[in-house]
Order: sequence, then C-alpha cells, then structure tokens
Amino acid sequence: MQQLIDQADRGTTTFPREPWAFAARGPLSRALMEALTGSGSDGVDDVVDGAGQAVAEAGDVLRDDDVQLSLFLLYASAYGSIPACDPRLEWDVRLLAARRVLEDAFEAALRDLVVVDALPERSPVAVASALFALTSSDSGPSLSRHVAKKATREQALEFLIQRSIYTLHEADPHSWAIPRLNGRAKAALVEIQADEYGGGRPERMHAEIFAKAMRGAGLDDRYGGYVDAVPAITLCSLNMMSMFGLNRRLLGAIVGHLAAFEMTSSIPNRFYGDGLRRLGFGDDVTDYFDEHVEADAVHEQIAGRDLAGALAEDQPETLPEIMFGARACLTVDGLVGAHILEAWEQGRSSLRTTAAGV
Repeated sequence: MQQLIDQADRGTTTFPREPWAFAARGPLSRALMEALTGSGSDGVDDVVDGAGQAVAEAGDVLRDDDVQLSLFLLYASAYGSIPACDPRLEWDVRLLAARRVLEDAFEAALRDLVVVDALPERSPVAVASALFALTSSDSGPSLSRHVAKKATREQALEFLIQRSIYTLHEADPHSWAIPRLNGRAKAALVEIQADEYGGGRPERMHAEIFAKAMRGAGLDDRYGGYVDAVPAITLCSLNMMSMFGLNRRLLGAIVGHLAAFEMTSSIPNRFYGDGLRRLGFGDDVTDYFDEHVEADAVHEQIAGRDLAGALAEDQPETLPEIMFGARACLTVDGLVGAHILEAWEQGRSSLRTTAAGV
C-alpha cells in the first residue's frame, strides 16, 4: 500500500492493461475468470458445482473472498464493465445457474442479518417518513466524520480506492429498475438518474466526476483497477446492489436501497469534501463530493416520496421489500465503514495488503 501511495503522490503510478487487472481469490473465481474470456468451454461446465462448493466452504458468505469476487465477475458480465468478459457468454445458462447458487446463499445471509421493523402505512408520506426515520436513527461510527477531521492523506487515498469499486459506475445498479417500474415511480427514478448521468452533459456524469477525482489524486481511474486491493465486504456492497437490481422479484429492494442511499449521502459528502480540502486536495478531487451535497438533498426527497412511496401505494406487495432494501443498504454499508475505521484505528491499512503492489 505504501508504494502505491508514494507513486500517487509523485504522479508516477503506472497501471497495467492486462485482460484481468486483478487476481482470482479461490477456485471458483479462478474458473470464472477462465470461463468468462470465452477461451474454452471446459471451465464453464464446472462452474455450477464450483459455486455450490464455494458456498459450502464459506464461513461467512458476505466476507468470503472467493464468493464475492465470483459474484462481482458474473455481474460484470451483465454490466459489460470488464472488457475481458466475452459478451457472448452473458446469457450462458451454466453461468446463470452458478450465479443463482451464489445469489441464493447471498440473499439468505442478508435476510438473516437484516432486521426489518414494523411496516409503515402504504402511502407516499408514511413511507417517506419511515425511511427518513430509519436513516436518521443510524448511530454507528462515522467514516465521513473521521475523514473530515482525522484522516491522513494515505487514508484519504484508501477511501477513494474503496469507493471506486461502485462509484466509477455510479447509478448503474439502480437503473435496472427503470423498465420494471410504471407511472409515478418510473418518472421519479428517471428524474434521479438523469442527474446521476449528468443531465445530458457527459463530463458531469457522476461516475466521470469521480474518475476525475481519482486522476486528481494520482490514482487509477480505470474501472476495476483496484479490485485486487479491496476486501470482500466492499465487493459485497456493490454485489448487493447488483443482485437487487438484476432480479425483477427484488424490485422493491433496489428501490428501498436507493432511497436509503440518497438519504445518507448529502451530509457525509460534505464531510468528505471538507476532509479532502483539509489534506490539500484540489477542486478536481473535491468536485464529486461537493456536487452530491446539493444534488442528493433533492434526490432524497424524490426517492422517499415519489419513488419508494409511490411504488408502495401503487404496488402494496413491494412495501416489505422496500423496507428490507433500505435496511440492507444501511447494514452492509455500515459493515464496510466499520471495517475501514477498525483498520485505521489499529494503525493498519483497510485494503488487502496481500494484493500485488499494495
């Protein structure tokens, strides 16, 4: 990690461009990396049994390196976010069957962990109020306050690396819900996502603004460039969004996730921006965080009332999943934040120090 930080500070970091910019973390992810290139079918034939074995051997599915990297790979095939994934294999039934095995175990672990309180009334006002109450009651350790007041420059770079796994493709997991919604809820989600994608200005797409922040900090702005560096729990956070977004039966969960995500964004991003300025980073790095202070203060209102609330009123059967998705967002992101803070408080890196070059 220190070598990476020193290179970033000098602006001399070089980034490899191999088909895979990261290494496998176990037998299943290794088999999938071979299979997804389309170089042969033998590996594809084995992945279903491999998925079952990986789940059986995982002590904690949410923190298991092989399981979470394997899910990341399978979802990357659907997104097209990793060029090495052969697009002809996106709908390969063997890969989909392996993904289903992993998703079943992943979802079961989430539902065991996440506790949903009593449901609100099925009205936009009641649902929005319940979501705001849920997000405002989160009293766990604050990563954003630590970055604002205490983080070192090295820790700030680690924070950007951790965030890059989702943010260099920001908004994409939630966009899967657009064709599955109707009426008020669809209009609300499109309004939010239009802002996320820059309102017609590609340079203002939030993912692009974050890529500019990575470059400004001397880091790799290539998507997936730091997969090797982040722990399984960071991959878990993105994988949860992807699972919610890609499964139509979990429509309520991805809507609830977005509502909670937006409701816990504006104030933390102000702290992140302040902390990065304190450490001497320029506007090219802080722009992303400053943009979200205002934008997400608006988005949280739309997401709570017009998106989640309207969906619950129009499709009452989605309400339990909306609240589950919101709670899951807070729970898993809380685990990620706790992991980072615990590492820093113990004087060590929050990244995987066994990864090459870290």
